[in-house]
Amino acid sequence: MNIGVIKEIKPDERRVAMLPGAAADLVHRGHEVFVQSGAGAGAGAPDAAFIDAGATMLDSAQDVFDRSTLIVHVKEPQASEIAMLRPDHILFTYLHLAAYPKVAEGLLASGATAIAYETVVRDGTLPLLAPMSHIAGRLSTQVGAFYLMAPNGGMGTLLGGHAGVPQGQVVVIGAGAAGLNAADVAIGLGAQVTILDVNVDALERVHQRWGSRIVTDYSTRGSVQEWTAKADLVVGAVLVAGDRAPIVVDRSMLANMRPGAVMVDISIDQGGCFETSRETTHHEPTYVVDDIVHYAVGNIPGSVPHTSSRALSNATLPYVHALGGGMKDALERRPELIEGVNVAAGSLTNEAVAHALDTAFVDPKTALGI
Repeated sequence: MNIGVIKEIKPDERRVAMLPGAAADLVHRGHEVFVQSGAGAGAGAPDAAFIDAGATMLDSAQDVFDRSTLIVHVKEPQASEIAMLRPDHILFTYLHLAAYPKVAEGLLASGATAIAYETVVRDGTLPLLAPMSHIAGRLSTQVGAFYLMAPNGGMGTLLGGHAGVPQGQVVVIGAGAAGLNAADVAIGLGAQVTILDVNVDALERVHQRWGSRIVTDYSTRGSVQEWTAKADLVVGAVLVAGDRAPIVVDRSMLANMRPGAVMVDISIDQGGCFETSRETTHHEPTYVVDDIVHYAVGNIPGSVPHTSSRALSNATLPYVHALGGGMKDALERRPELIEGVNVAAGSLTNEAVAHALDTAFVDPKTALGI
């Protein structure tokens, strides 16, 4: 199969969907790999490395689309990229369509098949979302600590405290992959950490992992309000795969929070779990509502493209191998890909996404004709 890798054009996105090592593996197996010039520059992968791997470099995204059937991407396609899609294209990327209905409309009109990394489910896990969730979780605490510093807009609290000075309070809402990694870094910085979730089994796993080093509580409106009122840093890490993230902190709760506290919304690429969240960029990452600093960058792992590109390329390569044989073969080899098919033949083919967008759901195998 002809496999294409294009340069990301979403603002401040420096990741690349495939690194030269993965390209070399695909070429060795008989595939042709076409890479847009400069696609890997932000992730430390120059054109020369792709050429050495056996890939063909092309000048423009249009050239890559024209010569490829499978397009491997990082973020949701932008309008100019959607316009290049054909019905025979397979787009493999993060889509987060619940948060980007205009992207969904464009993909439906294109007739292409679009597979979302974030809704591929294997044995109850999200193998293609997990690497970026881990990275986003770890970064959420790092950036939260940065914006807590007074020159950066925060109240001026050091999360680790000092002798005779209490540590900072970190509240993590959501005990999934992102939340656990946020908590891990917060504990490492010496903060007092509380994690909330509606899944008692998840809270039990937290307790088994950290014991008395962390406080766990069941997430209700009351408990969220209680803990956020004490927090220096709140990390929102709530996920409903494919669907919009539920609002867990509404604006009224901000009035009880400490002025200069920081809120980091990892869930923003699924619509956000704070009522006052709106997507920001790495160039303008924060804004203030009711004296609370909000950080809601939609591509947090894009700030560490060397690390995140490698993690993503490693995770997706086995699935790219499968897709190289066509959709029917891929679904036989990797049946978990069926949950990842969000759009096919002009229909929405993931139930959670269809629910989020209030659009009719069509069984993906029916839409694909297999």
